[in-house]
Amino acid sequence: MVSGLEVRDVTVKYGPTVAVEGVSLHVEPGTVIGLLGASGSGKSTLLRAIAGLQPLSSGAILWDGEDLAPVKVHKRNFGLVFQDGQLFPTMNVAKNIAYGLGKLPKAAQRERVEEMLELVGLAGYGVRKPTELSGGQAQRVALARSLAPSPRALLLDEPLSALDTALRRRLADDLARILRETHTTGVYVTHDHQEAYTVADVVAVLDEGQLLQLDSPESLRERPKNKQVAAFLGYRAFVTEAEAHRLGWQGSLETGEVLGIGPASLHLDPNGYEVDIIDQTLTVEDVEIKVALPDGQTATVSSPTKVDALSTRVTLAGGAVVPA
Repeated sequence: MVSGLEVRDVTVKYGPTVAVEGVSLHVEPGTVIGLLGASGSGKSTLLRAIAGLQPLSSGAILWDGEDLAPVKVHKRNFGLVFQDGQLFPTMNVAKNIAYGLGKLPKAAQRERVEEMLELVGLAGYGVRKPTELSGGQAQRVALARSLAPSPRALLLDEPLSALDTALRRRLADDLARILRETHTTGVYVTHDHQEAYTVADVVAVLDEGQLLQLDSPESLRERPKNKQVAAFLGYRAFVTEAEAHRLGWQGSLETGEVLGIGPASLHLDPNGYEVDIIDQTLTVEDVEIKVALPDGQTATVSSPTKVDALSTRVTLAGGAVVPA
């Protein structure tokens, strides 16, 4: 018997449109899997199917070997966290968190609420109304409410996507810590690579309803299964070993492999290879410089300030090994 959550050859259709096609994966107890993909990739549909909110066209969802098809949504004992948090505006924070604790005595409910508030870093916020919270605080309360009844799994659908980038990064770190501290079995939907790498133990890359690769964050970054996965993960240029060495890379490739160059692959280096600057874009954290590689492809390199020149020098420090 397979323990934990099992998705077995699941297909979901909306009329004639196939939203998820033949996806199989296993989430071991106490681990978190990230469903990573662009809009329309099928990741949220798959999450809804696991929750029981979306009927399957074929395949099965199982928990500890039990087919969940006949089990209603509220009987599956899965916690749900959505993008907008869906807090009850007329209830204060404490009552929102206690919403699923009706079977416990009042004293036990209060104790559990305080425990959850401490866990998510909001001790003392119980008397506040949801309208008095920031977006990040509201999502922490939504997380606390979902964890309070001790669900056997937690399903999170883009819970941080409505927040600004800096806050999203901080909350992703906090969320990863909380899920690990509570040994939560989780399914985390996101379109953000960094979020998936931070929160999930294993990441499933989806595109047009199909599972392209299921791997650890480290393996995804270092060895994408193909150029399609690599491109989605931010590797836009692909160079041979000879071209990589020309740019200063010290590694080696096997026959039939190329090196994917991503946003962090190139470093500015006064002793590096000279490349022409095509464009420079100011971002929140740095300046993104678009450069022309020797073979005509383009890539980006990060700089603390704009470069007042037509060219710059770079070194290729790393990349992703990809089948050619």
